Amino acid sequence: MKGMSLRLGIDVGGTNLRCGVFEQAGQPLWQSRYPSGFSALCEAVSAQEALARVEASLESAIAAALAQRPEVGAVGIGFPGFIDPATRILSLSPNLPGIRNVDLAAPLEKRFGLPVTLENDALAAAFGEYCLQPTPSKALLYLGLGTGVGGGLVLQGRPYAGEHGVAMEVGHLLVVPDGLPCGCGNRGCLEQYASARGVAGHYEQSCGLRLEAEVIAGRAQQGDPAAQEAFHQAAQRLALGLSHVLKVVDVGDVVVGGGLSRSWSLLEPHFTPALDAALIPALRGKVRVRPSSSRDQAGMLGAALLAQPA
Repeated sequence: MKGMSLRLGIDVGGTNLRCGVFEQAGQPLWQSRYPSGFSALCEAVSAQEALARVEASLESAIAAALAQRPEVGAVGIGFPGFIDPATRILSLSPNLPGIRNVDLAAPLEKRFGLPVTLENDALAAAFGEYCLQPTPSKALLYLGLGTGVGGGLVLQGRPYAGEHGVAMEVGHLLVVPDGLPCGCGNRGCLEQYASARGVAGHYEQSCGLRLEAEVIAGRAQQGDPAAQEAFHQAAQRLALGLSHVLKVVDVGDVVVGGGLSRSWSLLEPHFTPALDAALIPALRGKVRVRPSSSRDQAGMLGAALLAQPA
C-alpha cells in the first residue's frame, strides 16, 4: 500500500507544466518541468482535441512522478480557471478556450487509484507562498503574472476560493472601459494589459512585431522605447487593479509571481508610484508588494499541500 506522507503537486500554466513531490513545505523531493503550449494548442484545435491533449499531458506527468516516487499518496493540480468548490468542476478557463464544464480529476483518480484535488492555479500558488514564509503573516495576496493574470488570497492560514470559486480573479477586473476583448467574455480586463500576453500585444501594436514577453524584456533593458513603454503600461494597469482589490480586502502582504515577475525590475519603477497614487490615503505606506522568491515552486507546493489524501 502506498504511503500517505508524500504528495504530488502539479502547476499547470499556459506555456509550461511543473511537477513536484513534497513531504512538507520546502524543497521538493523530486521535480520536473514540461513545455505545455496549452494556450496555443487551445487556439489551434477543437475543444474536444484540446481537452484530450490536456488530459493526456496530466496523465503523463503523474505517471512520470509515480515512476520516480511510487510512495505518493495524493495528487494536487493547480489549473487556470474557475473551479466550483462544491463540485470541483472546471466551468471555464479563459486562457484555455474550449476547456469548460469538465471534471479533470475523476478520470485521473480512476487511472491511478489516487485521490486528485483540482484547485485554481493562482490560489494554489498563494497557499504555497504563504507556507514558505519564515514567519506567516495574517493574510497574503498573490498576483500571478503569466499568460494571464491570476490572484489568490490566504486568510488566517486558509486559502479563500469564494462561494463559487472565483474569488480573487483579479485578472478580470475591468481596468479599461470597453477595452480589449477577454476570454472570460468581458472587455478591458486587467490580464489583457498586465500579463505576458498583454506586454506582447502592446509591443506588437507599437512595432508590428509579435515577440515573447521575455524577448521584449531584453529589448527594454537595452533601451528599446517601445519595449519600455509596454512594461510601463503593464505596471500602471497592474497598480490600478491592485489598488481596487486592496480597498476591499485590506491585505498588507502582496507577492507577485509568474513568469512576468522575473521582469519586476522593469515593472516596479512605474508600479510603485502608480499604486501609491491609486490607494486611498489610509493604506499608503502600509502595503508591502514583493516579487516571489520561490523560483516557480509555490504553485507546485501549494497544489501538493492542498491535495486531500483518502
